[in-house]
Amino acid sequence: MLSSTEVLSSTEGSPAAERWELLLPHRERLYRLARLRLTGHQDVEDCVQEALLRAAAYRDLDEERVGPFLTSITLRLCVDVYRRRERTRKLLHQHSFVPETASGPEEAACAAAEGAWMLQQVQRLEGQEREVILARIEGTSTREAAGRLGISIKAAEGAFTRARARLRRWHGASLTSG
Repeated sequence: MLSSTEVLSSTEGSPAAERWELLLPHRERLYRLARLRLTGHQDVEDCVQEALLRAAAYRDLDEERVGPFLTSITLRLCVDVYRRRERTRKLLHQHSFVPETASGPEEAACAAAEGAWMLQQVQRLEGQEREVILARIEGTSTREAAGRLGISIKAAEGAFTRARARLRRWHGASLTSG
């Protein structure tokens, strides 16, 4: 198996090899730093590898400040992972009916299946109810949906409320009949 130095530079003593010799001693420290902030092993590994790659590719790297530079990159990548995870969690919770308490892969799979079932039920809706709910699923506001459909805001809000109530009834009926 090739090391990261060998992958990026096959000639010893080249600038790329020297750069990696400067960066790689920081790997374990960066791993510990990211592990304190992230829960998933793969997320931690991805952040550390990305930080090392960015530093290796950074043209104006100051050799005296490699440690703080790598720390800064790693912390920012951890924040990016957290923000991406939160954004995904909020979108799933808001648009596909995934409960906030989904903690394991089984619960997440069940919640995703329930969300897919619910999206199928949207196709049973008719007229303005379906159009408004589809617009809301896409992330538009009720006001924007009303403008797009050429109806009043009150009509769009009413259609949205009726559609949600109908979907709740169908969902409840499917749970009691199964």
